[in-house]
Amino acid sequence: MKRRKWDAKTKAIIVLEGLKGKPVATICQVYQISQAQYYQWRDHFLTNAPKTFEGAQQTEREARLQRKNARLKHLVGELTLELKKSDAEGWP
Repeated sequence: MKRRKWDAKTKAIIVLEGLKGKPVATICQVYQISQAQYYQWRDHFLTNAPKTFEGAQQTEREARLQRKNARLKHLVGELTLELKKSDAEGWP
């Protein structure tokens, strides 16, 4: 039998069917996979589930850092202009 390659999205759909309560034996028959394969995918899915929510936190953190970076750049720009202005006016 030719070995099939499953993409991540399809694996997730299969695992979610089982987590929603559909009998694993039925799922395995429909998709022609072994129960051992299903349980490997399920364990991998559940192990990596928390990473799904880290993305939102990282995005918020990045947005906060970008705002802070923009504010600091603005301050540096103002100070640079003040220094150039004082140099032009002949301040020591």
